[in-house]
Amino acid sequence: MRSLLLFLILATTASAAEVSSPRATELRHLVEQDCGACHGMTRKGGLGPDIRAQTLEGRDAEGLAQIIKDGIPDTAMPPWGPLLADQDINWIAQYLLEDTEE
Repeated sequence: MRSLLLFLILATTASAAEVSSPRATELRHLVEQDCGACHGMTRKGGLGPDIRAQTLEGRDAEGLAQIIKDGIPDTAMPPWGPLLADQDINWIAQYLLEDTEE
């Protein structure tokens, strides 16, 4: 997992609006493994809350990205801003809101 985080820190992205297809694959893996460690491998909740699209319905991508970037103080939700570029965080927020896989 540490090597994955190091790779994510060093990897580059295509633009602020989108990420390349290989980067999207890496970010999906990050969501599955790293987010899944707390939010459950199916994102239905665990230590952290349910983060499936139907549960996040009504939230905006910007607010969700801010949570991902800054974390939530006094909880287990860490800030990912020091490890991920803003475009990566924005992609993850949008992915969580749109992903309908169970």
